[in-house]
Amino acid sequence: MHMNRRTVLALAVGAALLASGCTGTGGTSKGADAEAPDDPANVSGTITVLTHRTDLVQDGTMKKYAAEFNKTYPKVKVEFDGITDYEGEVKIRMNTEDYGDVLMIPAVIEKKDYPKFFASLGSQEERSKKYRFTDYTAVGGKVYGQSPLGAVPGFIYNKRVWREAGVTDWPTTPAEFLAGLKAIKSKTDAVPYYTNFKDGWPLSQWTGVRGSVSCDEQATTRWAEGNPWAEGGELRVADSLLYDIVHEGLSEKDPTTTNWEASKPKLAKGEIATMWLGSWAVIQMQGAAKQAGADPDDIGFMPFPAQKDGTFCAVTSPDYNQAVNIHSDHKEAARAWIDWFTDKSGYAEDNLALSPLKDAPLPDVLKPYEEAGVKLLDLDDSKGAELKTLENQSEVGINKPDYRKELVDMARGARKGDPDDYLDGLGEKWTETQKSLGS
Repeated sequence: MHMNRRTVLALAVGAALLASGCTGTGGTSKGADAEAPDDPANVSGTITVLTHRTDLVQDGTMKKYAAEFNKTYPKVKVEFDGITDYEGEVKIRMNTEDYGDVLMIPAVIEKKDYPKFFASLGSQEERSKKYRFTDYTAVGGKVYGQSPLGAVPGFIYNKRVWREAGVTDWPTTPAEFLAGLKAIKSKTDAVPYYTNFKDGWPLSQWTGVRGSVSCDEQATTRWAEGNPWAEGGELRVADSLLYDIVHEGLSEKDPTTTNWEASKPKLAKGEIATMWLGSWAVIQMQGAAKQAGADPDDIGFMPFPAQKDGTFCAVTSPDYNQAVNIHSDHKEAARAWIDWFTDKSGYAEDNLALSPLKDAPLPDVLKPYEEAGVKLLDLDDSKGAELKTLENQSEVGINKPDYRKELVDMARGARKGDPDDYLDGLGEKWTETQKSLGS
């Protein structure tokens, strides 16, 4: 399972599964904390690590990580359980106490329930000094999970194609971005923008614009308490740009025939110019370039075309968070694995991803962001649980592809409707749900 599959599960599937709940048998039992071990030589036990990265289990990569881990923790045996339908299967397992010793926190679990299922890794106050993303799993001042890597949203693009079209500077407004795509259409043979409409989940990636337009670390709170489709709101800006791209004939001719896997070599070879995804996709595109005999250096990464006071902004976001099963008999060994995997494994570097360690250098794929002075924001996720509930109760589906599929169909003339009226309607559903929830 690759990073894109993780995105499908955590975003597209997660919100849908949320409605069904997860009862579990967890409780804040004795030994609810997973203490960091003092002496690695004394830590022992066999631990099972549940993972969505079936590809890394199958190709032996996870076994190599375990071998490195054993150089520090020789008495701990690590076994991996790679699960294809991670969200669906782990949700079922969590109705028992047997859901591994270490696991990725499924999207279905409500944040407020983390203490029922997972052992605390320590206080947020302490952990936030060293790590990114701590507030995504913090409940009552304690942290219950840690992501081993992060990503930043942006447009994956073929630098050679954009250069051939005469565009060498990143667009700073949606209008400039559209002008760039028009230049690509008129001066090259490439498809300017590729929606990946048929696979669907890439459309939900547009929600990753949160914080990029406003350059505001409180963007999650503003979405939870306000209307992101209001005039100038971030979803209004992003969804309007998507509509305009399709409406002006700057995307593939028939979006119902797109293919995610096939799109990678096409972008690498310059048959496609641009896709909105995230930094996690760069390594996949570079791999596709190597396989296709194209130049991996042609793969570029640019921020959303919006600036605040002359500065681009992009938001950091965690991948799945690793946690310790509160019922584990080997919490110390499980905690040792999480700490080592986060701090020492090189997993983030191996995936060209953003390190969760605040003092780590940026990965090479983000060097262009660094050089251009793009401001990286760590969003305040204290209202993340409320936003998730709002997303679920409103049935708008900001993390699902459905409403953007309707928007694309409207833009290409496959269904009737006015985009402004449509987006206003989404905002009304959103704010009405806020009122009903007492927000």
